[in-house]
Amino acid sequence: MPCSKLPELTDMEALTEIRGILDDVLALNGRAERFALETPLLGALPELDSIAVLALLTTLEERFGFTIDDDEIDGSVFATVGSLVDFVAGKLRN
Repeated sequence: MPCSKLPELTDMEALTEIRGILDDVLALNGRAERFALETPLLGALPELDSIAVLALLTTLEERFGFTIDDDEIDGSVFATVGSLVDFVAGKLRN
């Protein structure tokens, strides 16, 4: 996908984008389509291990055109789909 910043994503568009990224990176075979904002991620999805977290971060940077610093990431970012959407939205606002 092109590396373009999408600053005007609606909440639904952001959720759809994040679901697609989760599905692709974690090879969930369409399961992410059913994820809601409150769906737990870290600790709930066996596919989301440390290697997958790195792949997700890289994919988010490439897809949305921002850089993620090490000090911006902790477990709370990957707690739920909503926390990941909020993180991405915050990065796009900056």
